[in-house]
Amino acid sequence: MKRRRAPLMATVKSYLWRIVLVLALFWGGGIALFSIVPVPFSAVMVERQVSAWLSGDFGYVAHSDWVSMSDISPWMGLAVIAAEDQKFPEHWGFDVAAIEKALSHNERNENRIRGASTLSQQTAKNLFLWDGRSWLRKGLEAGLTLGMETVWSKRRILTVYLNIAEFGDGVFGVEAAAQRYFHKPASRLTIAEAALLAAVLPNPLRFKADAPSGYVHNRQAWIMRQMRQLGGEGFMREQGLYQ
Repeated sequence: MKRRRAPLMATVKSYLWRIVLVLALFWGGGIALFSIVPVPFSAVMVERQVSAWLSGDFGYVAHSDWVSMSDISPWMGLAVIAAEDQKFPEHWGFDVAAIEKALSHNERNENRIRGASTLSQQTAKNLFLWDGRSWLRKGLEAGLTLGMETVWSKRRILTVYLNIAEFGDGVFGVEAAAQRYFHKPASRLTIAEAALLAAVLPNPLRFKADAPSGYVHNRQAWIMRQMRQLGGEGFMREQGLYQ
């Protein structure tokens, strides 16, 4: 019996290692490729599209219209940094202080979980991974984040983030969001419009940019204050995130 089990376990391990190798090559290739070419779709888009098909909604189309950073209002990049990750230009993918605060908060408030993901981590997750809080997904996210931070510039990470972020049901990328909610290109977004879009990012299927709740309006105002405190448009140019 033991003799039969040993070859079986060896075969299983061999297949598992092959799967790991294929995934590593796939993700590594993706990081290298998307450092220079536009991202056509993300894992989140695929997940939403499949869910729509399974529910019988064949009219749903998950896609984004890629735009370069020079075609995005500098207010938009500043808004997501102010809202989601104010240390983005400084860290290597992880905000240790924010992680420690989140862990402390979550220990005291089990029913109100707080995250501490940086823009880099969110980009890695949205682009390559599935939703969830498992340790496996978190581990993969950490590895992908390090890979992206090593290969991509901060400007590239922010550009990809803005092009694949979900801003509403079926609304992916800042260009689609600007056209849907404000009937203008992303290059013409104002500070208030950029802050409003950033305000819905924590839960874009619950919070609505076209029908903002009191909470969303309050968050929008807070984001605008943070944008000014960071230094406004000048902050983006000083950090090499916008030309």
